[in-house]
Amino acid sequence: MNKTFEEFQAAGQKAQETYAASASAMTKGFQEAASETIEYSRKAAEKGQQAVEKLMDAKTFDKVIEAQQGIVLGAYEDFMAHMTKYGEIFTASAKQAAKPFEAQFSAMTGTANKKTAAK
Repeated sequence: MNKTFEEFQAAGQKAQETYAASASAMTKGFQEAASETIEYSRKAAEKGQQAVEKLMDAKTFDKVIEAQQGIVLGAYEDFMAHMTKYGEIFTASAKQAAKPFEAQFSAMTGTANKKTAAK
């Protein structure tokens, strides 16, 4: 009975450590995403200011339309690059957060296989 309680207690401790490691990995991912968002916002503000200046400098209607098309295309490309980077960040974070669980699951299946083979 005492051995079973100790095994149960050890499993609980291991689960707590696993959850903590997973949460830490996700937190790092969220911090990286926040940094990326701040950088994207800063660049978008700068490009917005440049866009206004470019539109104000346009002398003809055709030049305004041309500038506007360039601005929209640039904003779209920047946004898609940002979303791709976000996807990479969250994919990497999810993989890192899953690693502690994968190790624990592998250990549990190995223990279960040993106990089954012993019977």
